[in-house]
Amino acid sequence: MADAFPRGRAAIVGAATYGIGRCPGVSAVDMAARASLMALDDAGLSLADVDALYTSAPYEALGGMELAEYLGIRPRVTDCNRTGGSAFEVYAQQAALALDAGLIDCAVIAYGSNPASNPPGSVGMSRQSQWEAPYRPIAPASSYALAASRHMHLYGTKRRDLAEVAVAARRWAQRNPEAAVRDPLTIDDVLGARMLSDPLSVRDACLFNDGAAAIVMTRADRARDAARPPVFVLGAASTVTHREISSMPDLTVTGAAITGPQAFAQAGVDITDIDVVMLYDAFTITPILFLEDLGFCPKGEGGRFVSDGAIAPGGRLAVNTNGGGLSCVHPGMYGLFLLVEATRQLRGEAGERQVANADIALAHGNGGVLSSQATVVLGTAATL
Repeated sequence: MADAFPRGRAAIVGAATYGIGRCPGVSAVDMAARASLMALDDAGLSLADVDALYTSAPYEALGGMELAEYLGIRPRVTDCNRTGGSAFEVYAQQAALALDAGLIDCAVIAYGSNPASNPPGSVGMSRQSQWEAPYRPIAPASSYALAASRHMHLYGTKRRDLAEVAVAARRWAQRNPEAAVRDPLTIDDVLGARMLSDPLSVRDACLFNDGAAAIVMTRADRARDAARPPVFVLGAASTVTHREISSMPDLTVTGAAITGPQAFAQAGVDITDIDVVMLYDAFTITPILFLEDLGFCPKGEGGRFVSDGAIAPGGRLAVNTNGGGLSCVHPGMYGLFLLVEATRQLRGEAGERQVANADIALAHGNGGVLSSQATVVLGTAATL
């Protein structure tokens, strides 16, 4: 069945980040390798245990082989897909299935990128659509601006609502010593910032900095012997709905409306059970869309849902507790950092930003221009 999933039979046993902010003089593959070694050490495992490697190298199409060679391992399974920032949630889904099938025993999911200290010749989606290029869009900002404009037109969402997302992320970042940007940010700061692509200002856009992350996954039976409390994969689903924004079926409805219900059903939970929500926030409109599509509020109510600090520390829903891509880290792709923060929250290791009694976390990745969506539900041993 399409919705079948080995609930709780695979777990994250190690997690690490490296080089957040600026990491000059270190290559992207070296960053990914260092994060991998740190995550393995966190799990009490070594490279000799690894037989699966999942990565999305930012500027190397053969990144899976590059990282395997760099680490000196010969994995049975390797993948380097191109679904953008959602790739890492897709990897968690695929690794859980491969572990349960007995195809692999230990998977490392890793990513490293340093576009801030080592600017690439081109960034991200360099190929332009022949249908969109004549309008000279700013890629990818203009695509997200279209979604924001449509949401504002249909549902009365205000720029102030978008600003609430940025301010909430900053308030969480101020509790996170790893976050790259921690200075105060107000609603007026966001509204008064330089326009990037109307209605999105530069304060509505994610960071452009360096960073690496890695997680280690094993089967549940082995996970219980790991050095840290395991975080179990309860459900995971992914989908692709389009490539170009001009082909998106509905600018205000993302594939999260598909993946969320599937992942919740697999996990046997609903939105009232979720303690921590990690949402890909490339732009301030994306958490609003995902909160709606995942079912935290009705379609069109996302702007009002996030108002008055509702997703900031002390609000009714803990969203992007590390500061998100808007204030913590966004080195080209952010999806793996969602899984790392969710893991830390469920292990009770988040320090000043720790959500009390967190047992279930959701990590939702986004790739392309709202093109690829992937949802992962994670839980502590208490949820099994």
